[in-house]
Amino acid sequence: MARYDHLHLIRLPTELPRRKKPGFGAAVPRVPGEHSARLTDELAHAVDQQVARKRPGIVDPSLILRVRMAEGLLEQDWHNAGFELLSSDPDKTLVLFSSSGDLAHFRGQLAAFGGGIPAGKKNPPYAGFVSGIESIGAVEPRDRLGMRLREEGFGGLDDIDPAALMLLDLEIWNIGAAQIRGAKLDELTDLIEQQGGNVYDRYNGPAISLLRIEVPGHLLIDLLSIEVIAVIDLPPQPDTFTRDALELNLADFPPVEIIENAPVIGILDSGINAHPLLEGVVVGAIGVPEELGTADEFGHGTRVAGVAAFGDLRAQLAEGGDLVCAARICSARVVNHRGGFDDHSLITNQMRDALTTLNREFGCRIFSISLADIKSAPYAGGKVGPWTATLDELARELDVLILVSAGNRMPRQGERQEESVTGYPDYLLEPSNRFLEPSAALNVLTVGSIAHGNGIDQALQDAGVGIRPITGPYEPSPFSRVGPGIGGAIKPDLVDLGGTLVYDPLAGPRTGYDQPSAGILTLNHRYLEQMLRTASGTSYSTPMAAHKAAQLLGRFPEASANLLRALLVGAATVPDQARQRLIHLDPAATRHICGNGFIGVERAVYSDDARVVLYAEDALPLDNFAVFEIPIPEPYLNQPGDRTITVTLAYDPPVRHTRVDYAGVHMSYRVLRGVSVGEVVEHFRWRSKQESAAPPIPAAKVCDMIPGPTLREKGTVQTSCVTFKRGELAQYGDTYYLVVRCESGWADFLTEQRYAVVVEIAHQAGVQIYQHVEERVRIRPRILL
Repeated sequence: MARYDHLHLIRLPTELPRRKKPGFGAAVPRVPGEHSARLTDELAHAVDQQVARKRPGIVDPSLILRVRMAEGLLEQDWHNAGFELLSSDPDKTLVLFSSSGDLAHFRGQLAAFGGGIPAGKKNPPYAGFVSGIESIGAVEPRDRLGMRLREEGFGGLDDIDPAALMLLDLEIWNIGAAQIRGAKLDELTDLIEQQGGNVYDRYNGPAISLLRIEVPGHLLIDLLSIEVIAVIDLPPQPDTFTRDALELNLADFPPVEIIENAPVIGILDSGINAHPLLEGVVVGAIGVPEELGTADEFGHGTRVAGVAAFGDLRAQLAEGGDLVCAARICSARVVNHRGGFDDHSLITNQMRDALTTLNREFGCRIFSISLADIKSAPYAGGKVGPWTATLDELARELDVLILVSAGNRMPRQGERQEESVTGYPDYLLEPSNRFLEPSAALNVLTVGSIAHGNGIDQALQDAGVGIRPITGPYEPSPFSRVGPGIGGAIKPDLVDLGGTLVYDPLAGPRTGYDQPSAGILTLNHRYLEQMLRTASGTSYSTPMAAHKAAQLLGRFPEASANLLRALLVGAATVPDQARQRLIHLDPAATRHICGNGFIGVERAVYSDDARVVLYAEDALPLDNFAVFEIPIPEPYLNQPGDRTITVTLAYDPPVRHTRVDYAGVHMSYRVLRGVSVGEVVEHFRWRSKQESAAPPIPAAKVCDMIPGPTLREKGTVQTSCVTFKRGELAQYGDTYYLVVRCESGWADFLTEQRYAVVVEIAHQAGVQIYQHVEERVRIRPRILL
């Protein structure tokens, strides 16, 4: 097959404010006097509670309220009333902060609403705001108990043993600039140490402020009453899915060919050992914290690094010839010899220190993180934790591609072991099989696992009829955790090879750790005992995808992380084997389990005769739109066979993990046909009140992309496809338009949002279209490039 360079997508010289949707804010039916009096009483009680709970040595913020809304967030109305939004939940519960403590204006609004309807008006003053408030209260001490503590049975203060010594993470509200939050951390540190506790670490990031503390239960009870504290929880614990295992013996190895100037993949794991096959591959290693060292005592990091460097090592050995290493490796050890996180370090600090150091010192732009917090509850929607938000912040700040594993769960244990076969794949959709922290992150790529085969070798085949495979090739791995992600976003983003399980009636489900044919072949950290070994888990599908990302970065060394994400996701398809295995489940099951699919690395890196990829990297001011031209070649219009257009958009918004609207900016796109660029601009541009309504575009001229906008726009990497039949295209001409829109959210401190967009034009019958598209792009005036 011919290989061609991808082409540049042409942006037309048009950048205009976008037309916004009409606002909302209708009043909720209330009896004004009664509603106003009740809210005023609740406000007074909440203030009195906070005054009574003030602690010596802690200068608490002036006021923090928990408010339940009946309609919407009404954030601007709260801002006008003198409050800042600290947190929002899907049930319309808000946590609000008044830095001045002067509630005169808000009390005046309540009183005005309760005073009745002025003459000539339909509603009382502030009806759209005050009527939307359901209740006002204070944040109670039990509300500050984190999810992991709740999972351990801590439902209230009575469940805390006053004498028990507890290792915890303490997070404060985002009450202002880092300097203000840092002062609060200082005050809390002094209080904790004066009361006999220990503070081991602190983190003060762009929006997150944490302490790693060890305190007796009685001090924890006191801390839970301090208003500036948002949540106290158990520290994360990593899931490395590691077992004592059998090892695979291979006597001889071919030479290793390291691709010249191969990109560097950063592995955040248990360290890395000087394996002979990694000679010349490892460019550096650090410990975070430094006391951890760099050696891999646990074994997980070396196995992950082997997959990142060589990809599918089993396939390479089977093909013969040299072993090709498409990536170099740098390592940050972030877990101890037991596979746990450091007791005295915050995971947010470890992530920030590790990523920034590897990026700065070794030029690393791709990171693979095969860790998850086994103490976190499966993600069921709503808000995410600091680890997730920190990775999203770092992906944006450093412009790096971060890949995280979807996580693992053994499907059945004990008397139900046989259900690992009989219940597959249904149990993948169980609530307990949802993602763990940090797999729901939006600005990173989350990677699930599909099987490389059925996991049965000749020895198992001869062992008897009781040994049963669970999967076939390219079917979902039985251990892979699933989405959806934040706000229902399509997650995982991708799947890749991560091994499988087989069922043994005597031993139960067996993984690649103890059954070589069920696992991915990789490096053994104890290479003097055995050079290679096998393993199963999303821990290995993630570096497998990172290996492909490195091949892509090798072709596009200046590409932004957004472009890398867009090219990878745009080149992914769900394998037919997976679709068939999941066909009896709910239609949403495939995207929750497989996301956008398995990366076709050739599709990501090259165009070919019948498939043309065009791309652009750009930035848009908030509340603006851009128009790109999609050239449709003549053979595409007239030759028989199915034709597709696939569009992928990736952007990296600011995030706040305390908000239900997690992303601070939103972007979207539409593909139009049979219209002029003037009609496109007139439809989408901002219009003053004096102008007439925007001219509509008929539905037939808006390409029906799948998935549709409601679903795809939940994520920050969005991809969809439209398929055309012969005879459908002639009436719409040879130029389509892609409109990319940027919508402001709470991140009003931004001036613009960067993004990348990729368009693939393909003819499934193999009709040659590349040269036609290339000529169209080449002859465009330079002003349009």
